[in-house]
Amino acid sequence: MKQGLLIENLSVEVAGNRVVDGLNLHVPQGEVHAVMGPNGTGKSSLSKALAGNKDYKILSGKAELDGVNLIGMQPEEISKEGLFLAFQYPVEIPGVSIANFIRACLKARLPEGEDIHAPTFYKELYARMQELGMDKSFSSRGLNVGFSGGEKKRCDILQMLMLKPKIAILDETDSGLDIDALRIVSDGVNAARARGLGVLLITHYQRLLDHIKPDKVHVMFGGKIVKTGGAELALELEKSGYENFKK
Repeated sequence: MKQGLLIENLSVEVAGNRVVDGLNLHVPQGEVHAVMGPNGTGKSSLSKALAGNKDYKILSGKAELDGVNLIGMQPEEISKEGLFLAFQYPVEIPGVSIANFIRACLKARLPEGEDIHAPTFYKELYARMQELGMDKSFSSRGLNVGFSGGEKKRCDILQMLMLKPKIAILDETDSGLDIDALRIVSDGVNAARARGLGVLLITHYQRLLDHIKPDKVHVMFGGKIVKTGGAELALELEKSGYENFKK
């Protein structure tokens, strides 16, 4: 179970600019790793490249999930292998309800001809929604349409809990959350972590790490990991900033 996400010497460019530069990182299943760094250092670019966004060109290196090379795969194939990405800015999909979207995602993973057992699906969906403080009525609303920032982030975590990935990348999931929503979302992540989920947290702030204690904290600067430490490293960054890592 420990293999998880292994990234070695990964370099990525977008629009001719190198945004990830020889990055190395290992996130085992069951662990939470936080990546912190100033704006423009490549954190979100890393997540998009790993998820298969074709705007991000892989120049070199490898990214494996439990030994399976993700480089060159389509986003839907990467998802089926067990990588989940919660976007910093979740998109709205009018006309597609939360329930139907999640059900379609789950069905896409089944062998051809098999279907989702509706009563079992809705029983679990409503249980996960209750854990996240979401009313059942949300399940019939268009995906993220008219949602507040906090509601969108809860919806992302709901998808994660239902899809049960091996590794989840959470890109600034704490943005737009008030204190109560932050606690609820964190509880959902911690519950999934206890069941073996590996988490790569991209964040600027200590407040998320107060609720989801990381096993390791990585400082990203200039497209690469420049320092790794324990949870105390985040507290150090909170006090001193990134000045010491500037070239």
